[in-house]
Amino acid sequence: MKTKIYSIITILFVSFSINAQIDRTKIPESGPAPKINIGTPEKFTLPNGLQVLVVENHKLPRVSVILDIDNAPISYGEKKGVEGFVGGLLGTGTKNISKEKFDAEVDYLGANISFGSESASASSLSKYFPRVLELMADAAFNPVFTQEEFDKQKKQALDAIKNSENSVAAIAVRVGNVLTFGKNHPFGEFTSESTLNNVSLEDVKALYEKTFIPNNAYLVVLGDVDFKTVKKQITTLFSGWKRGEFIAPELPKVTNPKTTEINFINMSNAVQSEISIVNTVDLKMSDPDYFAALLANQILGAGGTGRLYKNLREDKGYTYGAYSGIGASRYVSRFSASASVRNMVTDSSVVEAMKEINTIRYKKATQEELDIAKAKYVGNFVRNVENPSTIAGYALSILQNNLPSNYYETYLEKINAVTLDDIQNAAIKYFQGDKARIIITGKGIDVLKNLEKTDYIIKYFDKEGNPTEKPAMTLPIPDGMTAQNVVDKYLAAIGGKDKVMAVKTMMMTANATVQGTPIVMTSKMATPNKMVQEISVMGNVMQKTVFDGEKGFMEGRGQKMDMPAEQIADAKAANAIFSDLNYTAGTLDRIEPVDGKNMMVLKFNNTEVFYDMTTWLKVQEVKTVKTPDGKEVKVPTTFGDYKEVKGIKFPYTIGQKMGPMDLNFEIKEIKINEGVSEADFK
Repeated sequence: MKTKIYSIITILFVSFSINAQIDRTKIPESGPAPKINIGTPEKFTLPNGLQVLVVENHKLPRVSVILDIDNAPISYGEKKGVEGFVGGLLGTGTKNISKEKFDAEVDYLGANISFGSESASASSLSKYFPRVLELMADAAFNPVFTQEEFDKQKKQALDAIKNSENSVAAIAVRVGNVLTFGKNHPFGEFTSESTLNNVSLEDVKALYEKTFIPNNAYLVVLGDVDFKTVKKQITTLFSGWKRGEFIAPELPKVTNPKTTEINFINMSNAVQSEISIVNTVDLKMSDPDYFAALLANQILGAGGTGRLYKNLREDKGYTYGAYSGIGASRYVSRFSASASVRNMVTDSSVVEAMKEINTIRYKKATQEELDIAKAKYVGNFVRNVENPSTIAGYALSILQNNLPSNYYETYLEKINAVTLDDIQNAAIKYFQGDKARIIITGKGIDVLKNLEKTDYIIKYFDKEGNPTEKPAMTLPIPDGMTAQNVVDKYLAAIGGKDKVMAVKTMMMTANATVQGTPIVMTSKMATPNKMVQEISVMGNVMQKTVFDGEKGFMEGRGQKMDMPAEQIADAKAANAIFSDLNYTAGTLDRIEPVDGKNMMVLKFNNTEVFYDMTTWLKVQEVKTVKTPDGKEVKVPTTFGDYKEVKGIKFPYTIGQKMGPMDLNFEIKEIKINEGVSEADFK
């Protein structure tokens, strides 16, 4: 026993001695980059030019295949959107099998087969793969482009465009591409109703014949296959794919502005601003400063450790996240820093983001930042190479980008070789803060006044990227117009004041979906101010609020809490069924254009109410609330799809934005003067 004790003491003594010699104030020096053996896929090329890569992996009885046609980008001009129909119509039946039988067999095999305008992919269990590959090849090379299916998909595409026209985020992306690359560049053009309406079925067939060719195509097979067997099958199925003539077009030149400018797109329905600071870059994977550019971007804003995130979210609280990204391409790409921010801090967010971009250009990053960035890339790379699909992906990248055969085997060496000087040089070259576009999509009436105080020239664009005039901020309120007049017009529009005053109780049921989970909201109200509201998930009441006219409580997750005095006072003063009856005590604030329609904006306490001056129906309420940390946040509620119930119009769609989450309720039932009793408010 004594011998064991002495041994332990000796070990501890040696351990303490070693620790005493380590300087904990210094970051340990990085060891040599680990040796990575990427492995090499087996390859062969068919006479028609199709290059095939096969990666055998027998860990699981599954196989996946990807067909990538690597044509140079082309512009579609007045027929932009035609490429989407190529991908959409492929796989909707072949000359040998109907759409119904094709879909049924794919489902029976438990497989997945999909197509793009210049791509295809499939996956299945290995025992079914020969048939799945045969189905994919049949659909790719023997398509049946029917007028019926084309018309169906065209209608769906037109509906999708119409639904996105009021999406601030979608418009921000669209116009951002137009301004960055130009409308005539493949990366800048966008699909619209007019371009889709220009597309015919014959256009789709012609594009398929022109671009769906093997000349620049790669087929990658990964999984539980035998190389000799799959080579024989591919040769049989794909050798008949005929070569075509594809002439790569000369791409228009893209340029950055001579000096940094603000490009503003007015969206009157925007409750936050979409900011993107952009400049084009000529960066290729083969460039010697490629890895320095990646690491510089990682330090600036590629994740939660980036400077943009720490500044705009963690320090200032302007946004849920701020990030940057840089692309590498054989053609042209861009650097961008972006964030979605509250309207009232749009100008401040621009100032802070530009500060971070310029700081990393003119002041060296710290060694600690560089070490963290390198560790991020090294960790991701090491994890990725454990995935068998990485081998095929890397091999394809080497072919498409004309990289050295050992490019990925020396990847970590190149990462670890980047210095602080390299980071700064890459930032100066690629983060062109002095020649950037600050593209802002937002509500001009809320943000332009402060943006005009910055040092940047402001240029204005419409939702299609066309230059336009500065948006009108307000219109004069007609003489004699009062809040009482506006409310009276609203009451008349929904059915008349007499009918409204005859409503004593109302019950409403509405459905919505939150993160894929269906919820049901049931509300019961009685004049003047009694109300009960329940929110249920999967039949279980998750939240309940009750006010009986004098007092109230809130209940949820097994806890019950009495209404605070301030909330009771508000509930007493409110009209439970028609809140607009209270708004006669408000003030008219402005006439504001919203989506081409003039809205009378009435202010009542902390709420702005928007009435359409054509229909006089209420379309929106925006309530200003304080967060627990004292910040003011605007919470919008939208109203639409008015329908009559016993002669009174009610909105049947009600939407509310809460932070990053959108709640869209669809009213399923409204009952007037029935279904409500005094017992409901107990």
